[in-house]
Amino acid sequence: MKNLKKGVDTICAHEGEIVDEQFGGSVSPIYVSTSYEYIDKEVRRYPRYFNTPNQESLCKKISALECSESAIVFGSGMAAISTTLLAFLSAGDHILLQKDIYGGTRNLVEAQFKRYNIDYSFTDGLELKDFEVGIKNITKVIYIETPSNPLLKIVDIQKIAAFAKSNNIITIIDNTFATPIIQKPILFGVDVVLHSATKYFGGHSDISAGAVATSKANIDIIWNLAKNLGGNLSDYSAWLLERSMKTLGVRVKTQQKSAKKLAKYLSESSSVKKVYYPGLKSHPNHLLAKKQMKGYGAMISFEFVDEINTELFLTSLKLIKPSMSLAGVESTMLSPAETSHHLLSEKDRLSQGITDRLIRFSVGIENKKDIIRDIENAINLSIK
Repeated sequence: MKNLKKGVDTICAHEGEIVDEQFGGSVSPIYVSTSYEYIDKEVRRYPRYFNTPNQESLCKKISALECSESAIVFGSGMAAISTTLLAFLSAGDHILLQKDIYGGTRNLVEAQFKRYNIDYSFTDGLELKDFEVGIKNITKVIYIETPSNPLLKIVDIQKIAAFAKSNNIITIIDNTFATPIIQKPILFGVDVVLHSATKYFGGHSDISAGAVATSKANIDIIWNLAKNLGGNLSDYSAWLLERSMKTLGVRVKTQQKSAKKLAKYLSESSSVKKVYYPGLKSHPNHLLAKKQMKGYGAMISFEFVDEINTELFLTSLKLIKPSMSLAGVESTMLSPAETSHHLLSEKDRLSQGITDRLIRFSVGIENKKDIIRDIENAINLSIK
């Protein structure tokens, strides 16, 4: 629980800085060397060992925000996810995953784990009982994602973490959508927290990175595999990410403030059939989200009525970008069926409620009225 006495924006702005002792600069210097002295040095630094100055400074900021003992950064979110899962799972082990997770994670498990003789299964639902009936005597990991991508489903973090601990099972959570500004899973008992740092940590759609926050002992386990797989983050990207995270709190708070109002607007639109946003009282897990989140995030998903041509709507947007990824300062929309969950079969997508009419909306920092005007114009141009 370190750094809880500091405000989150103070942590974002100052934690993990490298002091420029030579010139007194106000920002961290970049150390781009790939070769460091080793004779009579306590640390043998090398980029693939995840211990260069900029890598280490970034990890201090991430661990402070997530209230973890340590952290490690990777070249992408999937590098962080795949390395972490393979670090804790061996042939003959079983992993139980939440049914509703990022499509890339599900594809990794379904496409690769059989090759390593790792058993896996997905829950039928999101209640504690769905996890209780899903574990086996060989289960080593429970994997959750809340809010989930793309339907913003909510899982009771504390209940799942307590259940896992009582069965000596490691819990891993993807906290990308919430960020530590809104949700700190380690304080609810989770063992390992993952991020696609490409998203809110970077926040400007110009960095690819991943992050893991957990105990020092768990980081050592992950590092032992990571140094061999070689998914490290470049020092320039580490420096840029540390710089971008200085405004993480400010950005997320601004984005989620607009998202709550935009979700209400969409829920009242005659062109929209359904809105998925935990901040709406109509969300089935609104009270749970209120309990474990400080706010409700800046991601919204919604489905159009049949009279709206979804593809034409996306191409008619002028301000909002119909673009891959999410969490930049600019608002973006996409079709999960065509992007984030494209690798899943149609049957798997539909079983998760991901239809061809579903739109995932990442709310940026623009003026709310400008965003609404853009949505309304695009709707008017896309009526069949």
